[in-house]
Amino acid sequence: QVHLVESGGGVVQPGGSLRLSCAASGFTDFSFSNYAMNWYRQAPGREREFVAAITRAGDNTVYADSVKGRFTISRDNAKNMMYLQMNGLKLDDAGVYYCSAVRGANESWGQGNQVTVSS
Repeated sequence: QVHLVESGGGVVQPGGSLRLSCAASGFTDFSFSNYAMNWYRQAPGREREFVAAITRAGDNTVYADSVKGRFTISRDNAKNMMYLQMNGLKLDDAGVYYCSAVRGANESWGQGNQVTVSS
């Protein structure tokens, strides 16, 4: 079973930067490079929303309009890691950030990591 652990969150002022990491393990039949990866986030009182996605080889990425130009998703298949570089953070970026791994109809989730943006 795929196991995902997010890290790198914390408290940052508006305009600041954070880099989230997602460590993946537990691969049996298929390796990490066989999974598309995503970042989602959920703010208090709001539904979980899509943030960014990256293909299995890391050659294509997709971003929510709200983060385009500020966030960068990347992955290192040799290390079973995915990242989200977040620059120019805004108050609306605050929330719990989740990574997910997708293969076919199966999607695995991490436990989430808190990002707080506060002046």
